[in-house]
Amino acid sequence: MENIMALAADPTAWVALATLVALEVVLGIDNLIFISILTNKLPEHQRARARRIGIGLALIMRLGLLGTIALIVRATAPIELFGQTLFLSWRDVILIAGGLFLVWKATKEIHHSVDPDPHPDFLSGREAGLGFSAAIAQILVLDLVFSIDSIITAVGMTPHVPIMVVAVIVAVAVMLLAAEPLSRFIQKNPTLVMLALAFLLMIGMTLIAEGFGAHIPKGYIYAAMAFSVLVEMLNMLARRAHQRRTAVKAAPGKA
Repeated sequence: MENIMALAADPTAWVALATLVALEVVLGIDNLIFISILTNKLPEHQRARARRIGIGLALIMRLGLLGTIALIVRATAPIELFGQTLFLSWRDVILIAGGLFLVWKATKEIHHSVDPDPHPDFLSGREAGLGFSAAIAQILVLDLVFSIDSIITAVGMTPHVPIMVVAVIVAVAVMLLAAEPLSRFIQKNPTLVMLALAFLLMIGMTLIAEGFGAHIPKGYIYAAMAFSVLVEMLNMLARRAHQRRTAVKAAPGKA
């Protein structure tokens, strides 16, 4: 308790907290995009529950990992196997596996979006769909990958666990508040789905590259994403303006 009170009275701790909260919120965008796209494929009455469970699991996983910081820090050390030191760490292995999963999932969703004749499920003869349990399982896999990346980032920012805990809780609370509006926005604007899937492809490739030791500054990634979103917003405004002009011309009494 004395340690927490000392941190509360330290201005540098507040600066570290604000910086870490901002960073954790930005890192949570990737997680939230995946959850939004995946839950939008479920029946409407299951979507909100799936989003809450997915984000709740993200919080539990992050807080659980904070309780094992010593193990997380050691996860960045090279793996020793049969007396040989490999060039990869367990963190690298998890990032590569998560990146491959993200690339596979995004590619599959893009194919499903552009395929004019969806193929039926091989065994049942029905069009393949996504069940609630399958969605939660896939969210859980990506929660693990993003949580490890998030906690390792937090460990690099500050040595104080209370600051990490507060930053993680605030970031996940922001994710919870933004999940519903973001999912509705993506649902109402189908072109954004393809853009979000492209983001997931890029994020997946970034995770794979980082797993193999090629560090890509996050600022470059998020600057590209922000520019793409700006262009798409301009396209949406242009489409709406065109629709309004078309409606005015088609109205009775108009030439």
